[in-house]
Amino acid sequence: MKTPLKPPYIKKVGQRGKIVIWVVDGTYVRTHLDEEFTNYGQHGGFKCIPKDEFWIDKEAQEDEQSFFIDHLLVEHRLMEKGVSYDKALEAADKQEMAERKKAGDVEKLTAGGNLPDPTKVHVRLWKKLENGISVWIIDGRLVRSVFDVDFTEGGHDYVYEFVPQNEVWIDNDLEEAERPYVLLHELHERNLMAKGWTYSKAHEDSSRIEYYCRQHPNELHLELAKEGWE
Repeated sequence: MKTPLKPPYIKKVGQRGKIVIWVVDGTYVRTHLDEEFTNYGQHGGFKCIPKDEFWIDKEAQEDEQSFFIDHLLVEHRLMEKGVSYDKALEAADKQEMAERKKAGDVEKLTAGGNLPDPTKVHVRLWKKLENGISVWIIDGRLVRSVFDVDFTEGGHDYVYEFVPQNEVWIDNDLEEAERPYVLLHELHERNLMAKGWTYSKAHEDSSRIEYYCRQHPNELHLELAKEGWE
């Protein structure tokens, strides 16, 4: 009988030399280990990840794993040589973008040689708020392939120039149960930035309230209502 894996591990999906590649429960990681964990990571970026492991969040749409693994291999190799995390991330992003372009994602948004159309990443309208903000579930893979390879979980027009005015985007790669927490973060952050807060200050405060609600889920609805979600 197999010993059950402990959180956040879901399944081993590969090994590169001494590095073990795991699919993990990203919701668990963000709730209990590091609220800033994104789609994937390694020890150089997230101290909660053991040194010889790559962690990849369980995707709602399982179609980007190869991009993430190759990104992490570049990142890890460079950091092993003493390159800073920021420089390694930049090089890994370039490698990932080249692979995404080969996969044909860019052409889906640039038919006929036109500039990328951000409305083509819309999957469905989640809700239009009374204050005029439209919250969209979007195709996260296409956003990362065409607009910003580092886009993850969600975003809005005050942070990303490619997001249309008065829109908040939630990544369809997030599982349904986690989307409300990311929604809270994005609405709170956008509302603060609309008042003149800097991104870094608004993001820090939004991460704080998101993490609090992950620990106290019974208060999530109330906090969302404060941000205009009724």
